[in-house]
Parts: sequence; C-alpha cells; structure tokens
Amino acid sequence: MHVIPLTGRGYSTIMFESLSERLERSFKILKGEGKITEINVAETLKDVRKALLDADVNYKTAKTFTDTVKDKAIGQNVLTALKPQQLMVKIVHDELAMLMGGQSVDINLKGSPAVILMSGLQGSGKTTFSGKLANLLKNKRGKKPLLVACDVYRPAAIEQLKVLGEQLGVPVFSQPESKNPVAIAQAAIKHAKEFGHDVVIVDTAGRLAVDEMMMTEIAAIKKAIQPQEILFVVDSMTGQDAVNTAKEFNDRLDFDGVILTKLDGDTRGGAALSIRSVVNKPIKFVGTGEKMDALDVFYPERMADRILGMGDIVSLVERAQEQYDEEEARRLQKKIAKNQFDFNDFLSQIAQIKKMGNIKDLAAMIPGMGKALKDVDIDENAFKGIEAIIHSMTPKERENPSILNGSRKNRIAKGSGTTIVEVNRLLKQFEQTSKMMRMATMQQGKLKMGKRR
Repeated sequence: MHVIPLTGRGYSTIMFESLSERLERSFKILKGEGKITEINVAETLKDVRKALLDADVNYKTAKTFTDTVKDKAIGQNVLTALKPQQLMVKIVHDELAMLMGGQSVDINLKGSPAVILMSGLQGSGKTTFSGKLANLLKNKRGKKPLLVACDVYRPAAIEQLKVLGEQLGVPVFSQPESKNPVAIAQAAIKHAKEFGHDVVIVDTAGRLAVDEMMMTEIAAIKKAIQPQEILFVVDSMTGQDAVNTAKEFNDRLDFDGVILTKLDGDTRGGAALSIRSVVNKPIKFVGTGEKMDALDVFYPERMADRILGMGDIVSLVERAQEQYDEEEARRLQKKIAKNQFDFNDFLSQIAQIKKMGNIKDLAAMIPGMGKALKDVDIDENAFKGIEAIIHSMTPKERENPSILNGSRKNRIAKGSGTTIVEVNRLLKQFEQTSKMMRMATMQQGKLKMGKRR
C-alpha cells in the first residue's frame, strides 16, 4: 500500500456561441413585425427549435421546450405586450434555466468521511476532475480530502492521480500490487478514518464505451462503500452521445449528479441543455480548462444569461472576490491617498487580474461584451510586455517612476526587448491609472465624511 504524503504548495465563451447567435436571429423575427400574431410567434419558436437541434439538443427535449415556451407566451399575452420581443426573451431565458435544473445543487458532504464515487467513460476527464474537486474542497470548503486510485487497469491513471495529488498537496491512496478495486476502496476509507480525512474521492476505471464488465465493477464498488455521492463525469464535446451514455450509467448506478468537462472546447452545448431533462439529475459542476482551479459550480440561471448574451456579472464579481485581499486593499488605499502608488503595486494588481482566469472569458461576462469580442483575438500574453518593462526597472525606479529620464528609459527598453515608445506608453498609462485611483479614493473619502455628518 502506498500513500503519497502531503507536500508543498468562468463558463466558456465558445461553448454556446453558435446557439446564442441563432437565438438572437430568431427573436428578430418578432422585432421586425409591426403586429405580433400567433403565426409569427410560432415561426420564431420553430426557428428556436431548429437552433436547439443544431446545437445537438435531444429532439424530444427541444420540442417539449418550444411547446412550453409557446404555451407561456400565449398565456402571458405576448401578442398584446408593448415589448413582445423582450417578454419572449424573458420566457425563453426562464425556460432555459428550468431546462438545466432551475437552481444549483451542491454535493453531499455528510458522512465521516463523506465518500464520493466518480464514474464515467475513459477519456471523459474523471481523474482530472477528481483532482479539481479535491482542490476546491481543500481550498474553498476547508476539507481534508483523500484521493483514491481505483483504476487498476491503466498504470498511467494511478500515476496521473499521484502527480495531481503532489501538485495540490492532497494525499493519494493506492495499492499498485492489488487488482481488486473494491478492496482498494474499502482500505482507503479505513485509512481515511485513521488519518482524519473527512472526504474520500474514489477515481474508478472507465472504458472507451459502456460495457458490462465496467458497469458490474462500479456497481460492486458502490455496494461495498455506500458512497454519499455518485458523480457521473462526461465530456461535453461528445454532444448527444454524452446524454445517451449518462442515461445508461444512471439506469445502473442511479447517480446523484453530472459533471460536464471540456466546456472550454468548441462544443455546441447540447449536452448541457439535454442531460437534465433526460436523466432528471442535476449538473453540479462544469470544467472549463486544464488548470486545477478551472472548475465552476453550475448555475442554470447564469448559463441561461450567457446563452442569451446577457453576460454573467455575478460570476465575474465572485471571481474578483476570490482574489480580493482585504489587508492588501487597505494598504493600497493608503498609498494611493498619499500619492505613493508605484510600479510594484501596479505589478501586484496585474497578478490579481491574471489569477481570475482567461481574459476573453472574463470580458464576456460583461453584458454585451461577448458578441463584441466574438472576432477579437485577445492575446493571453497581453501583460507580458508590461511585466517585462517593469521587471527591467531597478527597485528604486519602480518605487519612484518620476526619476525615469531618457537614458534610464533606453536601458529599460533594451532590457525588456521593447521600444522607447512602448516604455513611454506604459508610463503614460501608469500615470493615468494613478490619477484615476487617487480621484476615486478621494471621492470615497468624501462620501464617508458625508455619511458621518
């Protein structure tokens, strides 16, 4: 038996891009009409249904969805409304959210320890998700997770979990000499109790397709360890196949929730829209990238916002708050008030923005920006030039930008592989940022004074 010891250490814009555009075109049918009738409402919804089918949504799901929207549209008097297009968008938005579950559903962490069993096909991202979940539970929920390697057929799977565990500072339980996943899982739970782990995440074997051997094995593990939570991990890029596979797994395992991985890929989104209605189980998390923190709780309302081009301000604020350091903010505010904001502070602000995630995804959370940025290529290395210039400054220059004369700028440009023009541009941006921050701080001070009076 080997236990790796503890060591060291938002929804994609691409996903529904095509569907968003199609839905927007559908609503324009209503906007262009002088009079709204049952005929052009039906025409709009026919176009909506086609858009859903093209996005690889299950046919029965798409038909039920548009029938429900039509009934509600007629029932809410869209025909006589002053702004029928807006009312129709609201109905579609609400129904999209309901189609995906209505509200977020958390994982069940009751139990001593809470046991989470992972299931899914090979290549769906089970092992990576297990690591991401352990990372989230450790850093955001204050848990002490144990990862368990129960894929006894692929040595690479055990090794992958060990590497992830080491990277995250989460121990990994494995028994490389054993070929009995049931016994390994049972031994892992015993180990977790002995060493104070409150969550056990069991990574199981998958196959390239659903087969009897895999299903029998995972059913046996379920029976032996009685998990509080069974999660089905599915690759969203497989579209309708993902929904069919989910149904087969659910029929055998009666799982508790779905995890959609690879939502950062160029997927049409059909799985996210169909899976809830087919298996009647909630989507609990979505994976949005390779990094270990690229995991989001699934919020149907927010996803509906994104699909209809309304942005997702709540998620943007949450991401900002995750990186927000209250003590650092107070320190910075004092420096700004005294006009002492320098390039070291500028550098730390850039680091905080970068931690929030993909820049294009962040911008798309702002209403209206997703469409505006559709064909804009935002370089993820956009900050590299700025950072290179700042790193080429001496500590004294960073603290006192006013001393940067011609010869110093020339040296910085050469050291950072940039030009004098770029150095001057950064200095101008820095000056403008400093002024704006100082004005904002002063305004905030005046408001506080006014409240005291």
